Amino acid sequence: MGPHRPASFLCHGVDAGPARRVPGPCRHRSAVRLFHLIAFRGLRRGEACGARWTDLDADEGTLAVATQLTVVNGQVEEGDPKTASANDMVALDTTTLDVLRIHHARQLADKLHWGPAWQDSGRIFTREDGSRLHPDVISKHFERLCFAAGLPPIRLHDLRHGVATLSLAAGNDMKITSAMLRHSSLAMTSGLYTAVLPEVAHAAAEASAALVPRAAGLRDLSVNRGLPPVSPAHLSIPTTPPTPDTREKQEVSDVAGTWSAERSRGIGGSAIPR
Repeated sequence: MGPHRPASFLCHGVDAGPARRVPGPCRHRSAVRLFHLIAFRGLRRGEACGARWTDLDADEGTLAVATQLTVVNGQVEEGDPKTASANDMVALDTTTLDVLRIHHARQLADKLHWGPAWQDSGRIFTREDGSRLHPDVISKHFERLCFAAGLPPIRLHDLRHGVATLSLAAGNDMKITSAMLRHSSLAMTSGLYTAVLPEVAHAAAEASAALVPRAAGLRDLSVNRGLPPVSPAHLSIPTTPPTPDTREKQEVSDVAGTWSAERSRGIGGSAIPR
């Protein structure tokens, strides 16, 4: 998934006025901010739904992935992250941090509005009354927003794939991308995303080829049918032994004279080195 899709979706979600909001059990703006976190930092659906304010370190700019919400037989259950490597810190960009700060301020305002009826779940993203989200409902809400934005059918999990695509397009290597997505192994990341952006591979090939000087060879492509020249003239291999120029002759003569003078004074070896 290219970068234009998540960008179009997020812009539509943020710009949608009350009349254009898709009905649902969670606040529209709260859902869009959850989608922002997934689209920019690659969290899984259950990890984003389970994220707590106590997991966020705004000063360090990190979010600890310590729990997730999953659906078992239609019921929401809280559990450990999907893999051991998933239980890690996620570095947050400044834009995402700003989004979370604004969201926190508005959630506090909602808490005051609801008063005693507010359910303090401790979650970053909640329903209108503060209770935890249902992951399946979030996915359906995402699909409705995508349709309203005029986008082709995409799944919520495709936002996570988009993060990998954007990371590789930005020049990050596979190891960094794998660590960001918190995959269980580098092989898993390579298997999923090696061919996700052919233009990334082409760009890497061009960058590598640019390091090799080949201007001389390119001038002769039409003459040699694309093959590099191999004649002695092109390889700069002399056809006859070179003769010393005047300067070289003088340097040899000077060295010989020096050794001859030292020998006459009994200094040095018995002969000029050959």
